[in-house]
Amino acid sequence: MSPRQPERHFGPELLKGLWRENPVFIAVLGLCPALAVTNSLLNGLVMGAATAFVLIGAATIVSLLRRLIPSQVRISTYIIIIATFVTVVDFLLAALMPEAHKQLGAFIALIVANCVILGRIEAFASKNPVGVSVADAVGMAGGFTLALSMIGAIRELLGSGSLLGFDVMGPRFEPWAIMILPPGGFLSMGVILAVFAYLEKRKARASEAASHPRDGEAAR
Repeated sequence: MSPRQPERHFGPELLKGLWRENPVFIAVLGLCPALAVTNSLLNGLVMGAATAFVLIGAATIVSLLRRLIPSQVRISTYIIIIATFVTVVDFLLAALMPEAHKQLGAFIALIVANCVILGRIEAFASKNPVGVSVADAVGMAGGFTLALSMIGAIRELLGSGSLLGFDVMGPRFEPWAIMILPPGGFLSMGVILAVFAYLEKRKARASEAASHPRDGEAAR
């Protein structure tokens, strides 16, 4: 008899992907699209939305069929399901947003190989009911989209002086051309990871200070 899995709730599963288990900034997954296509905020938003559509759709189907999929062919089955949703989103972007589809290029098709999607399908959706699986997918997709949007916003703002095509920095601003080139992705990612590491370290210190009072206070 298999051990009973702990009960999971919708709210925590939805929120964990935004910060505590952010797939890009904490798990450091999906770096290929996070660095390659985020030279503008619009590209980050579109890529994040496309990935979210695939992840949520695939997680729903896999969770519904988890008891019917043989374990021997589960990975192949997951990839087929993911590829189906990728094909749908590829055609939708080509029809509705041809310019964005052209800029993102092959990275839309490469969503099939995104380790964030396959990882969440294998680790979570295949083992949990559809409700919490969808919550987990929405949270992880939201965290992924947030990460791509942050990187894209920084690179567009410093590299072009604009956001979503609107001039923000004014006529006197001299754009940093390096920020819209590949090195700009690494620089932006490094700065954000450093900020996340600092906040985590500060949180750990505050938690340690709260759990271990000063010697003088403890002696009273």
